[in-house]
Amino acid sequence: MSLPYPHVAAFDPGLIRRLRGRSALLTPVQMTQADQAAVRRGQSGAALMEAAGRAVARTIQRQFGRSHVLVLAGPGNNGGDGYIVARLLAQEGWPVRLAALAPPRAGSDAAGAARLWCGLNVPFTPDEARRADLVIDAVFGAGLTRPLDGLVADTLKAARRIIAIDVPSGLDGATGLPLGYAPAAELTVTFFRLKPGHLLLPGRDKCGRIELADIGIPDTVLDAMAPATFANLPTLWRLPSLTTDAHKYTRGHVTVVGGASMTGAARLAAEAARRAGAGMVTIAARGAAEIYRSGEPGLLVSETDIATLVQDDRRKVWVCGPGLGPDESRVVFPALIAANRVVVGDADVFSAFSNEPDALQGAAVLTPHAGEFARVFGAPVNDRLSAAREAAARTGAVVLLKGADTIIAAPDGKAAINLSAPPWLATAGAGDVLAGIIAGLLAQGMQPWEAAAAGAYLHGRAAILAGPGLVVEDLLPALVRVIVAET
Repeated sequence: MSLPYPHVAAFDPGLIRRLRGRSALLTPVQMTQADQAAVRRGQSGAALMEAAGRAVARTIQRQFGRSHVLVLAGPGNNGGDGYIVARLLAQEGWPVRLAALAPPRAGSDAAGAARLWCGLNVPFTPDEARRADLVIDAVFGAGLTRPLDGLVADTLKAARRIIAIDVPSGLDGATGLPLGYAPAAELTVTFFRLKPGHLLLPGRDKCGRIELADIGIPDTVLDAMAPATFANLPTLWRLPSLTTDAHKYTRGHVTVVGGASMTGAARLAAEAARRAGAGMVTIAARGAAEIYRSGEPGLLVSETDIATLVQDDRRKVWVCGPGLGPDESRVVFPALIAANRVVVGDADVFSAFSNEPDALQGAAVLTPHAGEFARVFGAPVNDRLSAAREAAARTGAVVLLKGADTIIAAPDGKAAINLSAPPWLATAGAGDVLAGIIAGLLAQGMQPWEAAAAGAYLHGRAAILAGPGLVVEDLLPALVRVIVAET
């Protein structure tokens, strides 16, 4: 089994396709509630466990050749799944051994699964893990709340290849962070819906290829749970569509404030806004106007002062920060907010208002990377998702916290985790392009959270299309092709 880009750890663009129609992410607590709701609706816990074990066994058979397997089983439901996997693989002729950390609780569904296992039992030791071709990690699921260490950690460290059930043991399903030690699995099979920890780093890397299996829990159980976290998929938003009477003003006017020195940043943002569909785009040049005028002929350049430009109500959407410089940002950004403009704040805005999060109130979308976020809001201690939500609630803006696991958080707590961005998108200027895409979508009438989520998704898909040799200029033509495909 291999991922589509074997030189890039755990980047799997096929996961977007496999999650189609299943974008909601559930915390470990919510997943327990979903299990309980399914039981109340007539499913038995034993049947759900059998379905989970069968899904894992089938996935292993489909993706691996027959191998010597060691199942590491914990005492809870995760271990119960492991007993079923061991039985089903053994029935198919696979050489299987099972090592139990501790026996399941008497009378539990896991105890019932353990009784049906009639194969070889071996000690739970690192030596047994070293002997196996494949180790199935069924020790602890996503609900573990204490650090993983000692015998369990040593045994998992000894394994050559690991398949994890639910999540790799020791990984926090809510945050994607290891609790003590967490192994790197080659494959993780989970059930019903993913958890945030499957997509947040380093959890996504720890999980390897992720397979989501249906085990018979009805989708209707989500109705009462009202999930607030999602994988960023196109089902969450709808791109603008043109009517027959559309013209350049109905498609919106984006103004990008351009600085005097780093002119490339504003030019990239402006061109991205044009490619994303804005009807008109102007660079409001704060110097270096001739450099800006030497660019694409369809890009407008104005040297008129900001106070005059904001009086034009057609200039609703502004991008402030890329290449502007902290001093200029500190002057321009408040002026745009005071004029009630729709503002995408990026780059130098965060240097301008270091340690002043309340100064960012009034923006529509803020797009910091991790360093910029820490400059304003403080470094997230251990939970990027919660930190992004708190920043959004404090500023009243949608906060798009950039990274390989970009988070898009709304002030009301709704959040999405993006999974379309390949590692080669980490190149200078990519963030400027993202700010421009979002502005272009806002100009066409998308709401801030939807525009930010769609922008992040399209940004990543364009990078995939451009390929691993990407430089930032490649994003712009690729973006057009992606928008056509998604519209």
